[in-house]
Amino acid sequence: MTTALMLHRADGAPISTEFRQAALSPNDPFAQEREIAWEGPNAMSAGRASFVGERDVASFPHTETLAIVEGELTLTAPGSAPQVIGTGSGAVIASGTAVRIEAAAGVRFVFCAAVINTPTTPALIPLHADADFKPSGGPAPEVLIGPVPQCRSDNVFTDEPTQYRAGTWDSTPYHRIVRAHPVNEFMYVLDGGVQFAGPDGNVLSVGTGDAIFVPQGTAIGWQSTERVAKFYVVQNAQA
Repeated sequence: MTTALMLHRADGAPISTEFRQAALSPNDPFAQEREIAWEGPNAMSAGRASFVGERDVASFPHTETLAIVEGELTLTAPGSAPQVIGTGSGAVIASGTAVRIEAAAGVRFVFCAAVINTPTTPALIPLHADADFKPSGGPAPEVLIGPVPQCRSDNVFTDEPTQYRAGTWDSTPYHRIVRAHPVNEFMYVLDGGVQFAGPDGNVLSVGTGDAIFVPQGTAIGWQSTERVAKFYVVQNAQA
């Protein structure tokens, strides 16, 4: 049975997710440091990585969303000012982007990436908690238990061929039944906490600073009692 995968616990608690050290491609700039927890349809991958040093990448070989869990990562595109991405922030690096990667001290991050074979517009997009939120659709009424939540999102990147979308989202509290998750989804929790219920009654609690990946089709519920904000990547793997 497909299950949700913890990628990181902010409090340092151990997690049961199995990781394997591997590169996403022959030109992966984090090839030696990357640990993969999930690889699935449409070349979607999720996991964690660490890095220290400097690397110049002429053309980033895939599209990657990363969220920093410890330290600082500096990303610089040609002709642009350096972007310093610290703990609790993130970035989207589009396939084909030229970028210089620097970390003076060890940095750790979680990631969700997709190998995109069709050309994309090079882009280096920061992710921040204070996003430009706009009203967005919420859960379907038939899966809700209780009031309808108010949801907002700031989708900053979309790749149509792979249906890869990334940005920031928040919502008022809500409770949803256990049902098959309609997309692959990466979440890095910025604020609040969620209890993800499984069909067997077990509950996975996720809080601020934690990261999780939910494969498409996973039977999972949602219950929150406070505002929840997160960085996200979603992908319809059957599109």
